[in-house]
Amino acid sequence: MAVRACAAGFCCADVYQDLDVFYPTGNGVDWGVHLSRMGVPVSVVSVVGDDRYGEKMREALAAEGLDISHLRVEPGNTCVMLMALKNGCDRVHLEAIDGVMENFALTAEDEEFVLGHDLIHTDLFGNCLGSLPAWHGAGKTVVMDFSVFSQDPQYQCEELFPFVDYAFMSFEEDTPDLRAWLKKVQSLGPRVAIATLGEKGSIAFDGERFHECGIVEAGEVVNTVGAGDSYIAGFTHGLITGCDLDDCMREGAELSSRVIGRFEPY
Repeated sequence: MAVRACAAGFCCADVYQDLDVFYPTGNGVDWGVHLSRMGVPVSVVSVVGDDRYGEKMREALAAEGLDISHLRVEPGNTCVMLMALKNGCDRVHLEAIDGVMENFALTAEDEEFVLGHDLIHTDLFGNCLGSLPAWHGAGKTVVMDFSVFSQDPQYQCEELFPFVDYAFMSFEEDTPDLRAWLKKVQSLGPRVAIATLGEKGSIAFDGERFHECGIVEAGEVVNTVGAGDSYIAGFTHGLITGCDLDDCMREGAELSSRVIGRFEPY
């Protein structure tokens, strides 16, 4: 039986006003599009507004093969990230407009729907953190993107780690302090704690030893914004297809290298 995956949490439209383009995105949305393109059934559980962005986002994600039956439409504006290009290639976040995402909460029906999946992805900003214990208790595989905030006291991540199976974090350097942190995170519950290091690759701790993976060389670097989400998607695809940890990391690196060579986030 095919593994069913669910992206529950944050979604938004990345809007480049100067270029008159936008992309449906968000940590789980990017992850879900990649997995759907690789043949994995994926659902999105989130919210958009009843504006043009919301309509176009639903159309685009449905066209990618995602189940949008629980991508709710509510009166108001879709969450938007206003973006710009600096020097023709560097992405700059100008402003975040929360819109209907600000007050999003899973309904009882949403919760039941999410629990119908085998593998669940979420993030710090999608208003789903209160559901982690239930997901974990139901035996679901939980993949979570902590981005650069895993050590930020504001987010109290140490209270979340026990309910996460694969904890992904972003750092810049492989240091003794980072390795100590990965060990601590893994000891709190996750099967594996993974740190992506940008152009320096990634490192993971599985409770027994550290695993390291370099980057896969890309051609021209066009867009680094989607690199982390694509790494997690490639890694997750490796999990689904039965790869060992080193091969999962390698698959993440390979997908990430392809994404940073194009403008789109996936």
